[in-house]
Amino acid sequence: MKLTLGFSPCPNDTFIFDALVNNKIDTEGIEFDVKLEDVQTLNQWAIEGKLDITKLSYGVLPSALDKYIVLNSGSALGKGVGPLLISPLRPLPFDYAQDEGELFEDKSEVENAFIAIPGENTTAHLLFSLAYPKAKNKIFLRYDEIENFVLANIGLGVIIHENRFTYEQKGLKKIIDLGDYWEKETAHPIPLGGIVIKRNIDTSVQQQIDKLIKNSIEYAYTNYPELNDYIRMHSQEMSEAVMRKHIDLYVNNYSINLGEEGKAAIIKLLDVYQTINPEEYFSTNNIFVKSIL
Repeated sequence: MKLTLGFSPCPNDTFIFDALVNNKIDTEGIEFDVKLEDVQTLNQWAIEGKLDITKLSYGVLPSALDKYIVLNSGSALGKGVGPLLISPLRPLPFDYAQDEGELFEDKSEVENAFIAIPGENTTAHLLFSLAYPKAKNKIFLRYDEIENFVLANIGLGVIIHENRFTYEQKGLKKIIDLGDYWEKETAHPIPLGGIVIKRNIDTSVQQQIDKLIKNSIEYAYTNYPELNDYIRMHSQEMSEAVMRKHIDLYVNNYSINLGEEGKAAIIKLLDVYQTINPEEYFSTNNIFVKSIL
């Protein structure tokens, strides 16, 4: 059996899937046609149902639940791992709070600004919308274009991935950690991204894939913190220190198995989505009830 599998070239994903796609573990007769793409592309493909198995942002899950179910293995959840809202050090054409980490007393200061967000169908967008529901001036860019947008003094930006580790070096300033805001509001870890599989694939195969991803992660940890060539070749612009930070931040016990706490966090995110986009929500059918393998 051959299945299409999509994930990003980010170190956390290549760390998770290296053993699986490079035959370092027994794949039990299953072959994988691998598609490496940025997360926004994968999100759009998930909405279209293009791949058999794919990484997606949990922010897009409600739009893909009719086609996919979430696997227990491969997710990125955690605490202190959320997107950051950043600003230039130079003043923008409006007054905003100056203390790092302070959530503005007057949210309109942010909501009236231009905000660069790493994709419309992303968890970063959902978390930003939770904190700033009235923001209208949104510009959707690739995640690696956000810093330059902010540096150009056009507006604010929401950053993810390795940009969390580099923004200060470029003279940018954190306004708020949107992950911290989520955690304080919900008391749940942040569901950033997960692995989903087509609903029309046989249940026994779904469970087999879930187990194989778990095995792949456990194999990866047997040699960590050594970084293999597969991780390096897809992260050529990163230093090894940043690659390890990336893995340490986004791969953890939730990646091996969501558990009840991880599942509860995903269900909470779907509930939050309902309050933000009620007309697009799948709350009235069994698809929502059975969203996780």
